[in-house]
Amino acid sequence: MARLNYEMNRQKAKVPMPELDPAERAKTFDEVAKGYSEEDAVAEARRCIQCPNAPCVGGCPVGVPIPQFVAQVAEGDFARAYAIVKGANALPAICGRVCPQETQCEGVCTRGRNGESVGIGRLERFVSDWAFAHPKEAAAALDALREECAAGDETACGIVRSAEGAVSKDLAGKRVAVVGSGPASLTCAGELAKRGCAVTVFEALHKVGGVLTYGIPEFRLPKALVEREVAKLGEIGVSFETNALVGRLYDIDELMDERGFDAVFVGTGAGLPSYLGIEGEGLNGVMVANELLTRVNLMKAYEFPAYDTPVYAGKRCVVVGGGNVAMDAARTAKRLGADVCVVYRRGREEMPARAEEIHHAEQEGIEFKLLTNPVRVVGDDAGWVRGLECVRMELGAPDASGRRRPEAVAGSEFSIDIDMLVIAVGSKTNPLVARATPGLEVTPRNLIVVDERTCATSKPGVFAGGDAVIGAATVILAMGAGKRAAAGIAEYLASAV
Repeated sequence: MARLNYEMNRQKAKVPMPELDPAERAKTFDEVAKGYSEEDAVAEARRCIQCPNAPCVGGCPVGVPIPQFVAQVAEGDFARAYAIVKGANALPAICGRVCPQETQCEGVCTRGRNGESVGIGRLERFVSDWAFAHPKEAAAALDALREECAAGDETACGIVRSAEGAVSKDLAGKRVAVVGSGPASLTCAGELAKRGCAVTVFEALHKVGGVLTYGIPEFRLPKALVEREVAKLGEIGVSFETNALVGRLYDIDELMDERGFDAVFVGTGAGLPSYLGIEGEGLNGVMVANELLTRVNLMKAYEFPAYDTPVYAGKRCVVVGGGNVAMDAARTAKRLGADVCVVYRRGREEMPARAEEIHHAEQEGIEFKLLTNPVRVVGDDAGWVRGLECVRMELGAPDASGRRRPEAVAGSEFSIDIDMLVIAVGSKTNPLVARATPGLEVTPRNLIVVDERTCATSKPGVFAGGDAVIGAATVILAMGAGKRAAAGIAEYLASAV
């Protein structure tokens, strides 16, 4: 116990993450966080006390064996650390950048009881980037694990099985269609490919990646990195069909009956935007965050005219919302040249965005008007937005979400002069696939109903997961659903032989 207390009292703070200077990065779409050096990574990994109950593993939706990989980083064996991570997580370089570790693995880290938790996400990012820069060493580490497994080391065998899968004679030759190419779909596709299935991913847009490609800005998640992870799936046999809108070009029954797929996974996400429902939302200069981010991220409007995609960039922009998408939209508008203010109807403690994203936004000069709610958008005679009428709010009793309900303060109305308004108040599941699929049970919110363990829907052979099932959530939760669905599909295919 004395040793444990000693370990927990040294190096209470995480090794700082190197970042671009705020004044510099507010003008560029270059990645903000630069990543750990080898020395930084080893120092951070050595903060882990290797506690016996490892609550961090239970806090990870995809079950990464965190203490084991962190221990390898602490010893400087980055290749083996990567092999351990990759066995459980299909997209570690992405998760290390965009997952809300503070509410998951790091949120339950024992080290965090006295100081800051171990920077698990930062270490995951580090080993992934290191492996990309050292492919031969990373491959050699997996070879070494295979040899250890052959010699009877069960721990090594577990890692190898997770990383490579075990081709089942029953599943070899089975064909699975995956609808959508976001994190749930990519994870499901990779897990099934490792089991020997022939997997085809159908993506409605012209690029693969779903929200990873169209929704998350370059300065948080470089698109070359997404392409790199997708390419790795191609290397293990996953094929991709882009510009393929399932629900219009094909429906689920056609995929199974005419194209011969034995099972289908639906991972179409939640990309249908929500609106405020107030007067003036149709004015020029008003857009939803989905449009702004898609134009900038997927179609590279920030490099116009080199890329033939224009984007409206005002000079005085308000972004309405308090989540990660609102932070992404605000920081994007700032980089396009606008003075940006975030308006949110609750207080700072109630904001659902990651603390890191809020902090970065503040560093970059974005203003916050909290406990403020828009009530009307004002336009000029030409139909362009010119102002936003708002009312002050105060917090009352908790609502169904557990957060205190915002209530308008009488007589507190005021206006903000703007020429650009971005609405970032959530998104919904697009009902396109469900409406085109007879026998598929959905909720009144168009969420697909599934079995919690297997992700099976009400339609035989059809499975679903991610935001299409639970509504807009996080990348890692979608990936966890993708892993469960892959196991459920494998079980279904094996039983159908």
